[in-house]
Amino acid sequence: MTHRSPLLLQPGGVEASGADAGVAAHYSDPLREQRALARGEAVVDLSHRGVVTVAGEDRLSWLNTLSSQLLLNLQPGQSSEALLLTVQGRIEYDARIVDDGERTWLIVESFEAAPLAAWLESMKFMLRVDIADFSADWAVVGSVKPVPEFDGRTVWQDPWPQIGAGGYAYTGIEEPQHPGLERTWYEYLLPAAELESAVSGLQLAGVWAAEALRIAAWRPRFGAETDEKTIPHELDLLRTAVHLSKGCYKGQETIARVHNLGHPPRRLVFLQLDGSQHTLPAPGSDVLLGDKRVGAITSAAQHYEMGPIALAVVKRSADPQAQLTVVDGDESYDAAQEVIVTTDAGQVVGRQTGFLRAPR
Repeated sequence: MTHRSPLLLQPGGVEASGADAGVAAHYSDPLREQRALARGEAVVDLSHRGVVTVAGEDRLSWLNTLSSQLLLNLQPGQSSEALLLTVQGRIEYDARIVDDGERTWLIVESFEAAPLAAWLESMKFMLRVDIADFSADWAVVGSVKPVPEFDGRTVWQDPWPQIGAGGYAYTGIEEPQHPGLERTWYEYLLPAAELESAVSGLQLAGVWAAEALRIAAWRPRFGAETDEKTIPHELDLLRTAVHLSKGCYKGQETIARVHNLGHPPRRLVFLQLDGSQHTLPAPGSDVLLGDKRVGAITSAAQHYEMGPIALAVVKRSADPQAQLTVVDGDESYDAAQEVIVTTDAGQVVGRQTGFLRAPR
C-alpha cells in the first residue's frame, strides 16, 4: 500500500518525491521551515518511515549475532544504529534501533521494511523472537530537540557523529570541529491513528528541511549515499554503526580486512555548490575532476545559511584539494569539496599517526 500522510492536507503541503513520497517536502516556505527546525521550533512528518519490531526473550542476543553493532547490553530507551551486511561486507539494511524493555524497534527507510521483516523471519529458526512489520500502524516524527508534547513516547536519538564504543572515525578533522555536532536528531514513534492530534499546535517543517540539516551534518542516509556496492568505511559509518571488536557476524571479515589492511575504494565528500544557477543537481549527477568522472552526487539541498550543498561519493584517488564540477544534463556547477572520509582511511595496522581515531 502506498503511504500518504494526512499531514499533506495541512495548509501549503507539497508532496515530496522519490524515497520521501507520501509526506510533505515543504509547507510553502522551505527556508523558513528549515530555520524553525534548526532552532527546535518545528517537527517533521516522517510517517513514511518503515517500522519493524522484534519481540521475545532472545531479541537482543539474536540481533547481535546478525548485525554489525554490539546490542547485548542495549538498555531500555537507549538508541543505537546497526547494519546488516552481505557476506562481502556491503550494506544491505541500515536500522535505527531502540529497545523499550519488551521489544526492539527498528526504524528504517520505507522500502526496507517489508524485505527486512521477511529476511528476519527467515533467520529466526528456533529462537524466541517475534518479528512484525508495523509500518502501517506507527508513524515517525522528527525533531532536532526533545518535544515536551511527546514525553513518554518511544524515541530514537541519532548517535551521529559521536564515536561509539568499538567505533572508529575516518574523518580528517579534530572531532570538536565535526559539523554534525551542531545537529542533534530525534525520531519519535507515535500510533499512526494519533498522528494528526499529536502534532496539533506544533509547527511543521517538510522533509526538505530535515534533508538540508542532515547533509550539512555529513550524515549518510541509506538509499541515498548507498548503492549495491557500498561498504561502511566509505561513508564513515564505523563511528556509529559498527563495533570493531564484537563477535562474528556476516560481513565481518570485509569490515576487519579493509579497516586493518586496506583502503575503502570510494569516499564520502561534502560539496559547497556554486549557487548562481538557482537550481540543484539531481542525485546521480556526475562529479568531474577536469574532464574525468570521479563520482556522483548522492544528495543535494538548499541550506538556509550555506546555500546549495551536496554529498557525493567519489573515488578514493580523487585529489582532495581539487575543485570539482558537477554536471546534470545541460547544467554544470562548480563544487568546492570538504573531505569527510580521508584518502588514507583504513590500513590501521602499524599506523602510528594519522587522522583515524577510536573513541577516547
